[in-house]
Amino acid sequence: MKVGLISLGCAKNQVAAEQMIFRIREAGHTLVSDEAQADIIVINTCAFIEDAKQEAINTILETARLKKTGRLKKLIVTGCLSQLYQAQVQDELPEVDAVVGVGSYDSIAHVIEKVSCGEAPCIIGDNCAAVCETPRVISTGKAWAYLLIAEGCDNFCSYCIIPKIRGRFRSRSMENIIAEAETLAKDGYKELILVAQDLTRYGADLYGGRQLARLLTRLCGIDGIRWIRLHYLYPNELDDDLISVIAREPKIVKYLDIPIQHINNGILKKMNRRDTSESIRALFKTLRARIPGLVLRTSLITGLPGEGEAEFEELCRFLREMKIERAGVFPFSPEEGTPAAAMDHVDSETARQRAERVLEIQAGIMDQWEAGLIGLEISVICEDCEVPGRFIGRGYFDSPGIDGRVIFSGDCAEGDVVNVKILSADDGDLIGEKV
Repeated sequence: MKVGLISLGCAKNQVAAEQMIFRIREAGHTLVSDEAQADIIVINTCAFIEDAKQEAINTILETARLKKTGRLKKLIVTGCLSQLYQAQVQDELPEVDAVVGVGSYDSIAHVIEKVSCGEAPCIIGDNCAAVCETPRVISTGKAWAYLLIAEGCDNFCSYCIIPKIRGRFRSRSMENIIAEAETLAKDGYKELILVAQDLTRYGADLYGGRQLARLLTRLCGIDGIRWIRLHYLYPNELDDDLISVIAREPKIVKYLDIPIQHINNGILKKMNRRDTSESIRALFKTLRARIPGLVLRTSLITGLPGEGEAEFEELCRFLREMKIERAGVFPFSPEEGTPAAAMDHVDSETARQRAERVLEIQAGIMDQWEAGLIGLEISVICEDCEVPGRFIGRGYFDSPGIDGRVIFSGDCAEGDVVNVKILSADDGDLIGEKV
């Protein structure tokens, strides 16, 4: 069969999609990039917030039209939407021929066989089972790859549906992670982006204590790896040992993604966060002092239960004071089945307007920071050649798909890490030349 695969959502979903590609090819099918040429299409969905659910449903409906206009015969929906709403997907989306949950990605070849025979399987496995160790086909180019170190989450923030979708926190064994990283290095990948719902908890379930610092030390010893990037670190678990490793290991890029969501103590408590305004401020100051050149990224939510004008202004003051270089800002989405959805909160339009105001503040902070980079030399990983002699890359402070780009002249190959002198900044892009 000719099979197309569409993956929506986060890096964890992308890793699952790459594992499914391996299983699909292993079964003898051909992956096609043009969905109009596919006999079967797999849509790997996200359902983290309402916008993600709507994107998934729209993608399903749009793709299903290929049953009339293309050669498409069967449509398989996998991932978070299937896990959370398997009955609704089956009952309300007749265009869907099979449903696969997040605990059953490894069964994709079996599902393709079943739908090819006219069956309509619904496979929702245990989302708390051990993390799948299926090999994968890297889909992110030749320069970098995700490295999943754990699945699920035990934080139970009151606004978040992830534990219900992804299950309890489970670490991969350190030996399996190291073996995969060594293979990626041998295959030429220069940057590894470590992903988990909570990197800082790594190892607590397997080894009786958090082991991220030890894992990072071993990963830094692998020849060929130039950069190691961390997504995401929970602030209350960033201990002294971990900070020391991040500070001293040159391969760990000095870019830390630490989602705080808000800064008001009352809101943090309602959201079941384990931090306080004081602890967050103290942590960020410590990190700045101990890690020269550090770039911080965080996630913020406006309109959370308990956020009035005073609490919102406190968040804005915090941003202006801390000058966080990177931030994702989202209006509160009351997710069915979460405690926060039942709490009083501002209307969606007010939450959206507040998010826009925070983004304006953040844009000014980022513009000022980028202007300070002009004239400096920075490390850049090359990702693409735009035209001969003109390349597109990322600085150590840029994570793919969510941050900016560095456009530079010179000579290099995809995956090379080079020094670039920054000559100008243009709306989030940095312009420079290879040194």
